[in-house]
Amino acid sequence: MALIHYITQIQIDFGALRSLPAECQRLGISRPLIVTDAGVKAAGILERALAALPSWPVSVFDQTPSNPTEAAVRAAVQAYRAGTCDGLIALGGGSAIDCAKGVAIAATHEGPLKTYATIEGGSPKITELAVPLIAVPTTAGTGSEVARGAILIIDDGRKLGFHSWHIVPKSAICDPELTLGLPAGLTAATGMDAIAHCMETFMAAPFNPPADGIALDGLQRAWAHIERATRDGTDREARLNMMSASMQGAMAFQKGLGCVHSLSHSLGGVNPRLHHGTLNAMFLPAVIRFNADAENVQRENRLSRMAQAMGLKGGSAGDVAEAVREMNARLGLPTGLGAMGVGSGDFARVIEGALADHCHKMNPRLASSDDYHALLDASM
Repeated sequence: MALIHYITQIQIDFGALRSLPAECQRLGISRPLIVTDAGVKAAGILERALAALPSWPVSVFDQTPSNPTEAAVRAAVQAYRAGTCDGLIALGGGSAIDCAKGVAIAATHEGPLKTYATIEGGSPKITELAVPLIAVPTTAGTGSEVARGAILIIDDGRKLGFHSWHIVPKSAICDPELTLGLPAGLTAATGMDAIAHCMETFMAAPFNPPADGIALDGLQRAWAHIERATRDGTDREARLNMMSASMQGAMAFQKGLGCVHSLSHSLGGVNPRLHHGTLNAMFLPAVIRFNADAENVQRENRLSRMAQAMGLKGGSAGDVAEAVREMNARLGLPTGLGAMGVGSGDFARVIEGALADHCHKMNPRLASSDDYHALLDASM
């Protein structure tokens, strides 16, 4: 039986940040902790958020790493308690939002984070005691502002997923104005993250027609606007559509993801310096080809339907995969994993992690250890 749950309250428009005080009041948050990172602070976006809450007692944690860790969650929990806070505002990309979700768990639940990891059977242990969270994304990629999951590196080095409806942000404030200054490289990488979400969830096997429709529309918007947003960061129409596509990709991936993400989660744990969206872009062409033989992909013409949304003339696996590879090149992304410093010596650990990842079994065609090795080779 499919569970269809869409999902939270979303405000999306230029200037939506102005709604932050009203959303805090709606949720009963009077002493928020803002969880963000040094880059968002340096860009002046933290200052804009604080200006929207001029008379509020606000605490700030601005040390979220690019791949959030259990240590960062602990430090943010200390700031939360020191400020006697009663709610969270995540301000940033997926890293800050996922870190805040970790805080939402750790501030009110005892024990190490691994206790609550999905593959450790921890999802049912996350309760309604989780701290209420408002998410304000500053990139257009992860869609974590509308997702029930977080990806965190725990103390033993594993990069694990945490999933619960209790950590879905109670409010998502999607203001494309906050992305106007995003550098071209980060625009491209996060934008391909959104495209990967839309494509991979559309190929996933579970039955969820609303997710499929949202994913196809998100793919169409992202594919049509990612180059414009990367080329001209001030293009407001492109920024609005990329933010929508990011949000739509995450609304859709409640259905499930697959091998792209099981590989990128695992490799990101092996080497936390690697950017998640860029990894997704590297793995996507090979996984599209691998999924072409999946029963649901063939029966429901999923490749040709994606090709139509992308405006391609051909609808084969090769056509779609090559279009993604060419888009990566036009956006200035790396040519493959090798260009990112990944070597075959990492493969064994990456494969072990991918087989254990929560996305592994959601792929429309179940991958073996040998299949993962081939996907890694093809992505080098």
